[in-house]
Parts: sequence; structure tokens; C-alpha cells
Amino acid sequence: MVEPVAGLFGAVAVVIAEPLLPYTLAFAAGAMIYVVFDDIIPEAQTWSVIRHENIFLSTTLAGKVMRSILSICLFPLYFFNRLNIKVEIF
Repeated sequence: MVEPVAGLFGAVAVVIAEPLLPYTLAFAAGAMIYVVFDDIIPEAQTWSVIRHENIFLSTTLAGKVMRSILSICLFPLYFFNRLNIKVEIF
């Protein structure tokens, strides 16, 4: 007799939590950005200065360039797929 009660409780929890999902995901993204800016970036800069290397700067720039290239290359696939237009790259 526990299963129907727990199932009903779970269904009510999903109905209540679904409208809150965008806000909770935004909060999680903000928390991750805070962790990156507060902990990871200063530690990477300190490590880079101690070793007299520009690994931090070069990998950051390489990541941004890769993201830009992928964004430019993959956006038409997403856009045309939403319009049901067949696009073949290769």
C-alpha cells in the first residue's frame, strides 16, 4: 500500500518542481561561474606565474577559439533541422 502513496507524492513533487526547474538550473550555473572565478582561475594564474609559462592564457584562448568554431559550424545544422530542411555537410 506504500507504492500508490509514494507514487502520488512523486507526481505532486514533479508538478511542483517543473516550473521551478529553470530557476534552479540558473542558480546552479551561477554557482559554477562563482566557483570558477573565485577558485579555479586564480589558482591557474598563480601556477602559471610560478612556472613562468603562458599555459593558462594559451589554453583559455584555444578553448574560446574552439567554441567559436564549433558554434559557427554547428548552428546551421541546428537551425535548418528546426525548419525541417535537409542539410548535408559531408
